[in-house]
Amino acid sequence: MASPTQITASTCCYCGVGCGVLIEHDDEKILGVQGDPEHPANFGKLCSKGATLHLTGDLDARGLYPELRLGKGMARARSDWDSALDHAANQFAATIREHGPDSVAFYISGQLLTEDYYAFNKLARALVGTNNLDSNSRLCMSSAVVGYKRSLGADAPPCNYEDIEQSDCLLIAGSNMAYAHPVLFRRLEEAKARRPDMRIIVVDPRRTDTCELADLHLAILPGTDVALFHGLLHILMWEGWIDRAFIDAHTDGFDALKALVRDYSPAMVAELCGISVEDLQSCARMIGSAPSFLSLWCMGLNQSSAGSAKNSALINLHLATGQIGKPGAGPFSLTGQPNAMGGRETGSLSNLLPGHRDAGNAEHRAEVAAYWGVEGLPASTGLTAVELFEAVRAGKIKALWIACTNPAQSLPDQTRVHEALAACPFVVVQEAFFTTETCHYADLLLPAASWGEKEGSVTNSERRVSHVRRAVPAPAEARPDWAITSDFARRLEQLLRPGLPSLFAFDSPEALFEEYKYLTQHRDLDLCGLSYALLDDQGPQQWPFPAGATRGTPRLYGDGRFPTDNGRAQFLAEPYRAPKEKREARFPLTLNTGRLRDQWHGMSRTGTAARLFGHVEEAVLSLHPDELRRRRLQAGDLIQVRSRRGSLVLPVQADKGVRSGQAYLPMHWGDRFLKGLGSNVLTLPACDPLSKQPELKHAGIQVEKAELPWQLFALVEGNVQQRFKALRPLFEGFAYANLTLTGRERPALLIRAAAAAAPDAELLAQIDALLGVDQGPVLAYDDPRRAVGKRVRIEDGRIHSIRLAGETAARDWLKSLWSEGQADADLRRWLLAPLSTPPGTAATSKASKTLCNCLNVSEGAVCAGIERGLDLDGLKQELKCGTSCGSCVPEIKRLLSAAPIAATA
Repeated sequence: MASPTQITASTCCYCGVGCGVLIEHDDEKILGVQGDPEHPANFGKLCSKGATLHLTGDLDARGLYPELRLGKGMARARSDWDSALDHAANQFAATIREHGPDSVAFYISGQLLTEDYYAFNKLARALVGTNNLDSNSRLCMSSAVVGYKRSLGADAPPCNYEDIEQSDCLLIAGSNMAYAHPVLFRRLEEAKARRPDMRIIVVDPRRTDTCELADLHLAILPGTDVALFHGLLHILMWEGWIDRAFIDAHTDGFDALKALVRDYSPAMVAELCGISVEDLQSCARMIGSAPSFLSLWCMGLNQSSAGSAKNSALINLHLATGQIGKPGAGPFSLTGQPNAMGGRETGSLSNLLPGHRDAGNAEHRAEVAAYWGVEGLPASTGLTAVELFEAVRAGKIKALWIACTNPAQSLPDQTRVHEALAACPFVVVQEAFFTTETCHYADLLLPAASWGEKEGSVTNSERRVSHVRRAVPAPAEARPDWAITSDFARRLEQLLRPGLPSLFAFDSPEALFEEYKYLTQHRDLDLCGLSYALLDDQGPQQWPFPAGATRGTPRLYGDGRFPTDNGRAQFLAEPYRAPKEKREARFPLTLNTGRLRDQWHGMSRTGTAARLFGHVEEAVLSLHPDELRRRRLQAGDLIQVRSRRGSLVLPVQADKGVRSGQAYLPMHWGDRFLKGLGSNVLTLPACDPLSKQPELKHAGIQVEKAELPWQLFALVEGNVQQRFKALRPLFEGFAYANLTLTGRERPALLIRAAAAAAPDAELLAQIDALLGVDQGPVLAYDDPRRAVGKRVRIEDGRIHSIRLAGETAARDWLKSLWSEGQADADLRRWLLAPLSTPPGTAATSKASKTLCNCLNVSEGAVCAGIERGLDLDGLKQELKCGTSCGSCVPEIKRLLSAAPIAATA
């Protein structure tokens, strides 16, 4: 008998906003989720992703038992935990003895909890003796780390979320905040509505949903941010909009910067950035005349070969104007992952140690070694993410442990990453979802607990620590990450340091937290006053929170003192340097990557919820309409996209928000969903020299039409993960294949594929069998001469599955009939006719995407409401769109502004 419904307060596992969630469950299964009105990050609000957390995590995609491969080329078989971890310990110990501690490496994740992070740190540094421990946070926040440390003295975002609401002038650079941090964007929208005089500037090469709120959009050329910030400082100095008293009292290095930016005249900067002098001057005026100035930034600045310079150049503006350490002011990086901050705090990048220490600092190493009770920590430099996988590919890393991340989708230059994983002698993957691309290469797969199933702590973008509480047990034999890591470490200890007391005698995540927090004592992030009990009693708290404190610290540097050697912040004078790949005749387009509204990272979790594909169903390259015309392309055409590293086939669409000469592709698609290794087969591994963060935002590409006349469209409902697993390998021979989910109440697998010629009949028969259109209540029409075939399975008076082969003109019509639960006479007549075009007006029908995922409102319904004269408030009242998470509101506003005047009168 199931337990009564209960509510457990926890946090969301997606972005760095760190929203509080209330998990509804019965002690066995998660039943629902809602925003926690008491949590100071979101006050009850959730985005479309957070609001559907309870719908994700399909058990068919989860790891339930350890799986072990006893030899390369062999299939993995189910194992037990003792055998699996003993095998892993023996493999790692043998590798360390033969090749040294730096022959092994650990690659972990910003989605781990702080306690998980700490266990991995102690394992790598204290037990194994290597600094080869890096995190996927290297791909998102390492340039911000360098920026804060160089300019301010410590990796500590000085602001809080209330500053977003209090600022008079807010600059958003390299962030589509509306998609990447939606709940914060809602707070900003509300603040702007209350205070219309607030000025919002958005710096982004694309016109995104975030730009809909902006008073000024600077669509700079990709990679020119440093020139822009220097140009703004040039104007601020010229106009006298700097705070000379603050500069003299609290900073060093201004004279060198002043000499540098003297050359960044408005005319030169405007030309470099591709914007007007007037817009540049207007931006400087907004900043210089504002009582308070706040900047927000994300991947557009960080994922760059000049990411550290971009961060420091932006922070320079705050130091020059004295806009730091006061309400509504300061440089505020928006963290990408839920606990990337916790990773930075625990030292979970190869160059860091716990407590914001540096692995290259002998004094810091000695402090941590003494605390851990070991002789010393490794002094050799650890490998950063891109370097690490190059070392794996070169055979230098012979045993690799990957936890809670999917490098076979997320790293740049995917061809080389897949080669590295295939060549590595021993790969362990500790993962909740066994469907990721990286799991394919695992010699040992270890099932990890996931959201709602584990306890610990996380730190969000505003330095706020929350207690993550477990609501339900993990399925089958899945275990929390800290427990897996500690169990493995104890076994490895017996082989590497037998007879010595264990370094990993942890029986709970709280034990890990209590040990870790004293490594922060008297550091800038002092956590010594925190405990699980205090967080439960007083709620989430911002650090520093030293022993004896009664509340957290809302903002830093209000006294003008900085954690540098002399207490003064540092101006950094670094010139603008162009991105690594410049436009040229062979690669005339610049590719930018970014996020979708309803998907998260590599879609290992969000990709299990069919409704989250309602807004965008497939990977599509966006080009300006002029670029399509130049190439004689139509929206929907399949194209071949090539970079210097790889190529990809996918559809193209027109997007006026993308400037001519540029292209945009969402970063979420990997080889699981999009055949060809996904978006990052195109991106380049060039890194910032200081942060070692790769330039994922800027790659040279070429585009040409892909001549693939034979196409396939398929849809089948039910058992989507099992069907996905069975069908995906059959599309390796196709030039193009995109597999996603669709539907809301009846989830279905959706397949689009194309080839130069029809596949052999045997392959098509295999596909039909797995789709269930080979026998039973199936209506079929085949024309072998034209290589055209139509098959529809009808059960209980409605469509259950579809397969169109040869050409697919009727796909949107059929998908609409499936969605509506129809199977009418028109369908039967069409199925028995030689023509593939659907009947009547359906021939021109286009499937309408879901605009509002929360309330299931289609774009067609919104457009129909606009035609009837409804404004935004009317649409909200009648259709309810935009009344839940609000993520659809910017898009609705665009539709309203594009409507004919007569329709809205």
